[in-house]
Amino acid sequence: MALTLDLADVAKQLKSAAGELGFVLSGITPAATPPGYDALQAWLAAGYAGEMHYFAERLPAYRDLNLVLPGASSLLLLAMPYLPASDTPPPEGAGRVASYAWGVDYHQELWRRLDTLCELLRTLVPGCRCRGVTDSAPLLEREFAQLAGLGWIGKNTLLLNRDYGSWFFLAALVSDVPLPADQPFAADHCGTCTACLTACPTNAFVQPYVLDATRCISYLTIETRTALSETDRQRIGDWLWGCDICQMVCPWNNKVPSTTDPAWQPPAGGPAVELGELFYWTDEQFATRFRHTPLWRAKRRGLLRNAAIVLANQGETRAIPALTQGTADPDELVRAVSAWAIEKLQSKSLPGP
Repeated sequence: MALTLDLADVAKQLKSAAGELGFVLSGITPAATPPGYDALQAWLAAGYAGEMHYFAERLPAYRDLNLVLPGASSLLLLAMPYLPASDTPPPEGAGRVASYAWGVDYHQELWRRLDTLCELLRTLVPGCRCRGVTDSAPLLEREFAQLAGLGWIGKNTLLLNRDYGSWFFLAALVSDVPLPADQPFAADHCGTCTACLTACPTNAFVQPYVLDATRCISYLTIETRTALSETDRQRIGDWLWGCDICQMVCPWNNKVPSTTDPAWQPPAGGPAVELGELFYWTDEQFATRFRHTPLWRAKRRGLLRNAAIVLANQGETRAIPALTQGTADPDELVRAVSAWAIEKLQSKSLPGP
């Protein structure tokens, strides 16, 4: 599009507005095929996506941003910190929840703030096209974020920044406005550190910078819809939803400031979820507690499956009455995993020879 306005000033105003909306990092890069596209193809060919078939189904869009937004010319990459004030281990009978899921559904919240930026851009450049994107759209956010200067992709496959570690959401504003690009982030500050690789309890990193998602606790607790194998059930540990281990051990996350943004704070009573009571909840109670949080992705069925597994892993024999309730659940998966959990707990409580 032919423009006479100062695009550098447009970019400056967008970044300033993004800061007022809570985005702590911002950078611009052209809407070209990202360098990570070939790696994505190899990752899919290796089977590391597991049941996440949407990656392959939308593969062309990862290469051509015109399939995300017709006429795409540039991307404004943004980082929103979400680390709550503290992360204390869950009490007995409770399940651990990944920090990003403590607050509201980040998709809805980020889209709301991105819509504000889109409105600003349309005011500055009348007639332009723009779209706010989170991880629900086919976009290689980490690769574009590195091209936009926000940080580097670490050995745990997450984008890292020297000031904010990896405790942030990535979002993007895709537009047909050719905004001036920032310098890519060229350095890799992971060095010889392998803390994330060695701390992973499931050995999900087949090599530095490559994650086999099918081994990842986040994948097992969120993406899978099956009963899970015996090995995978043990791997989950006490994680009801997601996993933070590779972030918790990263040295770049040691001094990351916590956010005071109310959107990312845990509900009253803390982030841990008491598991036994879930087996007595109605559908309405599940919806009231989880519908507007990331945990709703697994729905009642997935959360109860995970809850039964975590209770068995914790050796929480006091949960047997709740699990017995689970064996009468209308859902076959919940019944089966609850019965398995009871068997595990009873075998652990038996006296040795």
